[in-house]
Amino acid sequence: MAISLDQAKTMINVTRAKGREMGLKPLSVVVLDAGGHVLAFEREDGAAPGRFGIAQGKAYGAVMLGMSGSAQMARAEQQAFFMAAVNGVYGGQVVPVPGGVLVRDATGAVIGALGVTGDTSDNDAIAGKAGVEAAGLQAEI
Repeated sequence: MAISLDQAKTMINVTRAKGREMGLKPLSVVVLDAGGHVLAFEREDGAAPGRFGIAQGKAYGAVMLGMSGSAQMARAEQQAFFMAAVNGVYGGQVVPVPGGVLVRDATGAVIGALGVTGDTSDNDAIAGKAGVEAAGLQAEI
């Protein structure tokens, strides 16, 4: 199974709506497929223009490593050398913090990732989880 464009749009729309409901700062949200390619991206009015790279880095690390942003951060805290090496392998594209939401299908297979940035990393992850689940998929934050 792959993430459809309609599911990607749902993830983004619901993530943004959850952010507004929570009173978060303007969000930027990206959805990547299982190969780390961009399916969809939106940056809310007022979000800093550099947020695409952060959202993409959160999602890219999740899908490439098969672990959520929270799990990546824990790994970085325990084994900084490992995450530094990973970032070297991936050309500095990995942002190992919450907000990188791993997306799984009903069988548990990794089918992509969603990256959210704009507020605190933990709040980004909460909003992203709502978006993924609204698309009928499993979110690992």
